[in-house]
Amino acid sequence: MRKTKKKAKAETRHRRQKSTEPQKLIAKLSPKSPHSELFRSVRTNIEFSSVDKVMKSILITSSEPDSGKSIICANLAVVFAQQGKKTLLIDADLRKPTVKKIFPGAASHGLTGILTNKITISEAICETDVEDLYVLPAGVVPPNPSELLGSEKMKQVYAELYELFDQIIFDTPPIQLVVDAQLLCSFVDGSILLVRSDHSSRENSKKALEKLQSGSAHVIGSIFNDQKMKMEGYYYAN
Repeated sequence: MRKTKKKAKAETRHRRQKSTEPQKLIAKLSPKSPHSELFRSVRTNIEFSSVDKVMKSILITSSEPDSGKSIICANLAVVFAQQGKKTLLIDADLRKPTVKKIFPGAASHGLTGILTNKITISEAICETDVEDLYVLPAGVVPPNPSELLGSEKMKQVYAELYELFDQIIFDTPPIQLVVDAQLLCSFVDGSILLVRSDHSSRENSKKALEKLQSGSAHVIGSIFNDQKMKMEGYYYAN
C-alpha cells in the first residue's frame, strides 16, 4: 500500500530529527575531533582558573538568546564526565528548558519538582548514556522561576548536590533578559559568560558582564561562540 504524502513527510521529518539532534553532542560522538579538543581546552582552563579554589560548580549564562549556550553546557558536561568526574548538568532555565531536548531520555520532572517539594533529588536526577554524566532537567515550567531559584530551598538543594557530585554545571537563561543567573551566581564557585561573536554587540556583552558581577559572581572567563565558521568554534578567555 502506498503511503500518503502527509505520512511520508511526517516520517521524513521524524528521521531528520533523530539523525541531527545527537550530532550536537560532538564531545560524545567524536571525542577525537578538533571541536571536542576545544571543549577539553575550555575544561582545562576552568580547572586552572583559580589557584585558591576548586571550580567544582560553574554557572554559564549568555549575553543574549540564541547563542548556543545549552549545547555548549552539554558538551562541557560530557568532557568533564569523560575525565572520570561524577558530573551533573542542571537545566536552571526554568523559562525555556533545553537540556531535555539534548538528552531526550531525561524524565519530565526535575528541578521545579524538587523546589516545590513534589519529588526528591534522587527521583529527579537522571542518568545518561555517557558514563559518569547525570542531568537534572528543569521540570514543569513554573509561573515564578526567579522566586524558586532565589529561595532558601534552592540553596539547600545546591548544598546537597555539591556533596554528591564532583562537577556541577548550571545552564541558566540569558542574563540580559531575566535575573535568574544573578540569583544563582552568588553561591557557585565560578561563572562564565557566553558571547556569540557574530550576534552580540560589544556594548551588550559589557552590560551582561556588569550584571553578572553585580550579582556577586566570581567571573572566571568568557566563551566566544563563532557561528560564522563552517562548524561552530569555541574560544575561552580569562
